[in-house]
Amino acid sequence: MSVFAHLVEHLADLLQPLFHTSAAAAAIVLFTALVRLLVHPLSRASARGQRARAALQPRIAELKKEHGKDREKFQKALMELHAEEKVSPLSGCLPSLLQMPAFFLLYHLFSSSTIGGEANTLLGHKLFAAPLGGRWADALGDGGLFGPAGLVYLGLFAVVTAVAAFNYVRTKRMTAAATPAGEAQSEGRSESEQAAATALASVGKIMPFMSFFTLFTVAVVPLAAALYVVTSATWSAVERAVLYRDMPGAAPAVAALA
Repeated sequence: MSVFAHLVEHLADLLQPLFHTSAAAAAIVLFTALVRLLVHPLSRASARGQRARAALQPRIAELKKEHGKDREKFQKALMELHAEEKVSPLSGCLPSLLQMPAFFLLYHLFSSSTIGGEANTLLGHKLFAAPLGGRWADALGDGGLFGPAGLVYLGLFAVVTAVAAFNYVRTKRMTAAATPAGEAQSEGRSESEQAAATALASVGKIMPFMSFFTLFTVAVVPLAAALYVVTSATWSAVERAVLYRDMPGAAPAVAALA
């Protein structure tokens, strides 16, 4: 962790002439952007995989008709189809999973009073009036909701809310565009398949609201980790809008972002 602390300190030193007392906060935003750039090839691969899976839906429907209620044969044929087309059902999870270590590093770094047996000097850095090692509860206790530190959090909450609202509209449109195809394939399903489809539909209703849970994360983690989350969420919203612009229901959302 000391190596990571030195990296943040070095970036802060480089940015100090531009951002002054908020240089460490700017370093965290830059670090987040670098992490997202490293993960971007996987995000592009994930987008290609999702397009490929969408294109395979007619063939998957044929496999269901061919194998009827024999779930074992259907699953085997489905795996063979994915292998033949080089499509991984789990590819979409990789970008998120690979970002988790960076988030936890920041969380631990700005939650520790010492690093390598020495005082953690990073805790003295701020974003305007809010300490990077502090939390929203600390800001509320020191000046209240509209105090200097509280206003920093209100700004972050505003950004998260705007990003979440954009994701909400985009997800609802893409879900609505995909619904007719799913309803068209509902005939001939077994009771277990109908139950699974109902469960997936319920999850689909919840998914548009998932981005709003980021507000809770920003409120409870150290400000440095909250900056990582806000920057990453904003990057994700723009990245997905661009990478999935040709998916059904995505074009209106991209236009709204522009």
